[in-house]
Order: sequence, then structure tokens, then C-alpha cells
Amino acid sequence: MMETLKGYGQFCPIAKASEVLGERWTHLVIRELAAGSESFNDLHRGVPLMSPSLLSKRLKSLEGHRLIQRREADGRVSYKLTRAGEELVPIIFQLGVWGQRWVRSDLSANDLDPALLIWDMHRTLDATFFGDGRTVIRVEFTDQAARYRRWWLVIRDGDVDVCLKDPGFDVDLSLTTDLRTLTAVWMGGISITHAIRERRVAVDGVSRLRKGIAVWLGSSYFADVRPAHAAPV
Repeated sequence: MMETLKGYGQFCPIAKASEVLGERWTHLVIRELAAGSESFNDLHRGVPLMSPSLLSKRLKSLEGHRLIQRREADGRVSYKLTRAGEELVPIIFQLGVWGQRWVRSDLSANDLDPALLIWDMHRTLDATFFGDGRTVIRVEFTDQAARYRRWWLVIRDGDVDVCLKDPGFDVDLSLTTDLRTLTAVWMGGISITHAIRERRVAVDGVSRLRKGIAVWLGSSYFADVRPAHAAPV
């Protein structure tokens, strides 16, 4: 059965749209679809605090409202935005622009998530920088528990894979920092070169990768949006 919010009792299009989009997590699920995630597992990696059962419910709701299309081929299920869903993408991203400008996070502990950060970062790395062959980057968070302390990004043939366990390949570059600093770098609060100069980030490995880190590292879609107010102290 299609899930909807209790109606507002108004014919206003804003009210009608809110009845479809007002459920918690809905905007973030659309964000993940817009960012290229198609499988259930990839979508869940983008919203790790959302339970699988609730994600499944939201996907069914969005399908019922004809915002996404569920496809099954060779035993694999994928999800794609429909024309109506694609028309929502610039609206959702403009909401992010507004949030970055007016309610920019002060990076409280509750907002920091190593899994989400690495997953987001893997989508923005400039894979073309690394050329042919395999390149392995290890990220170590000095302030995280053992389970989430080390992450590996494996780049090959233009694809970037995220590994929580050592893939067993030689590491070409290691990046050591705390979660708050790398999140601030990715969100545009501080440049990677400045963080390295301040010794908040340590980089070790192949010279070409070290020197080009500002080129290949990438950043959030919203990193260039300047805050309307000074960041909290």
C-alpha cells in the first residue's frame, strides 16, 4: 500500500507536493538516486542510519508516486528516477545549497560519519588522474574505533571501490587525519593543502599523488557555497 503523509486539506501545489515528499529520509533517498546509486545496497550506504526495512518502504512509496522506477534483470533489482523524479533533482540540490549557506553544520559529533564520508568521497575522486593500472589509497582516522579506523579506496579503469577491510594490495598513498578535519576539507571549510600545512592531515606515498592531491581528491557538490554567517567557534 502506498504510504503518504496525512493530507493538509489544501489544493495548493506546495501542500500537495509536501504530502509526497515530507516523509523523513525521502529527500536523502532522492539525493542518492540523483548521485548515481541504483542498487538497494548502494542506496543504503548513502543513508547508513536508515533501517533497510524503512528504505524498502520509502522506495515502494516513491515508486507508487511514480518518482522512481524499479527494474529487475538477471535477478538484480535496480532503481531509477522517472521524469518526475529527475525534475525534483535540481530542487533537492538547491535545498542543499540553501542549507550550506544558511544552516551550515558546525560538525558536531552527531553529524560525523566515517562511512558516509568515504562513500561520498569515492564518488568525487577524479579517477582519470590515476591513469592505467591500479591505485590504492588508504585513509586512516586517528580518532575512530578500530572497526572504522582504516578505509581503502581502490581505483582502476575509472572505477573507485570502497573497502573497509584491507584488499591486500600495496598502498600507493596513505592519508592520516581525524574525521572532523577530513569532513571539513570535503565540505569546503578548509582546503586540503591548508590542512596539510597545519599538520592536521598527514600524506605519505607516491610523489605524484601527494603533489596532486588537491586535483584528484574532489569535494562536496556544495563545497563552493559560501556561508551567510561566520562559522560557530
